[in-house]
Amino acid sequence: MDLTVAAVTFGTIFLVELPDKTFIAALVLSTRFRPLAVWVGVGLAFGVQCLVAVTAGALATLLPDVLIESVALLIFLVGAFLLIKTAPGADAEEKETEEEYAAKAGSDDARKSFLKAAAASFAILFAAEWGDLSQLLTISLVTRYHDHISVFVGAWAALLAVSGLAVIAGRVLLRYLHLSVLHYVGAAVCLLLAAVTVYEIVAA
Repeated sequence: MDLTVAAVTFGTIFLVELPDKTFIAALVLSTRFRPLAVWVGVGLAFGVQCLVAVTAGALATLLPDVLIESVALLIFLVGAFLLIKTAPGADAEEKETEEEYAAKAGSDDARKSFLKAAAASFAILFAAEWGDLSQLLTISLVTRYHDHISVFVGAWAALLAVSGLAVIAGRVLLRYLHLSVLHYVGAAVCLLLAAVTVYEIVAA
């Protein structure tokens, strides 16, 4: 495993996923069920999704290099565009997102068994988070580095870190971190990756 690739993947996915609905979803679920059970369930859902994304990325590496780099560039640019576009309304949409996931989680039930709480958290995140930006970026990073193991470890670790922060201190973090600012930071990361990809295409 290449620790540099894992670290780059971790940083990219962490910064892009932190302002995503995933953070709010884990926060809301932790108010309904035991926090550790929520983290385990959400983490397993992310693990499956990362595995699917990495597999898709590994299959994509069979395509011509020029096509791979062009698609990766497009994903980075689209990701930056979407993050910038949604940034102004991100803070206002926070409450709406909380209500959405609160409805999915149902009524408070702190006494729900660990297994049932983890299963409920797994089901909610597994169904809701397919095809989001972090998965597309994971696919792109696999095609970029041709190292599915390092990308998988970095991406999954980032998602576990984001959901862990949400479960442990999500409400406190939201007092000091504006989701709109995090959107712009994530967009900057995508633009940086796009610039590097353009450089590599030209240099080749």
